[in-house]
Amino acid sequence: MNEQIKPVAIPGEIIKTGKEYLPGEWTMRIGDNIIATKYGIIDESGKFLRVIPVSGIYTPRRSDLIVGRITDITFNGWVVDVDAPYSAFLPLAEYPKFISSEELAEYLDIGDLILCQVNKNKRKGVDLTIKGRGLGKLDDGMIIKINPNKVPRVIGKEGSMVSLIKNYTNCEITVGQNGIIWIKGKELKDELSTKKAIEFVVEKSSVNGLTEIMKEYLENGGKK
Repeated sequence: MNEQIKPVAIPGEIIKTGKEYLPGEWTMRIGDNIIATKYGIIDESGKFLRVIPVSGIYTPRRSDLIVGRITDITFNGWVVDVDAPYSAFLPLAEYPKFISSEELAEYLDIGDLILCQVNKNKRKGVDLTIKGRGLGKLDDGMIIKINPNKVPRVIGKEGSMVSLIKNYTNCEITVGQNGIIWIKGKELKDELSTKKAIEFVVEKSSVNGLTEIMKEYLENGGKK
């Protein structure tokens, strides 16, 4: 299998020159040049350029979809661990139906996993919401943790990579922008196959043509 590694940029490096190119994440335009602002892999999609950092921690941004775990319950909501430097809080008002403050644990209890959305960034934390299609408690299944900067590769262009894995493993896959991924299948072996496939994507994240490589990997029964 011929694997071509994607180029890596360092901060301040000129990635491309020309006004026709558009700067994306971790890049900026200076004159006619697109400059990298972070060390990482150069990702080029048509005229759109971005840098995917090779390491780092998750920084919450408004509207991000993330997977979190309930760690505490207060009188007006839930404290949620989203694997970020900031605390996260799900206010009672952001639950999709009316419940009283005495009933919180009946709906979401400590240890429960949720798919939520970053609703508001605050000075020392973020507020979350589960008002939205598909948001809420995640039952059963397993979770895995990856570097959040690898999330775009696991999702793929327009969801192509995660859809490919779903089709082969018959598992539900929810990829949080914070790098926490929830997997649910009918059998444990399917969940483990999905976990292995995602780990393969992360391992090969700097390789060009990864979707085709992944397809060959899956067709070969998950063997490298």
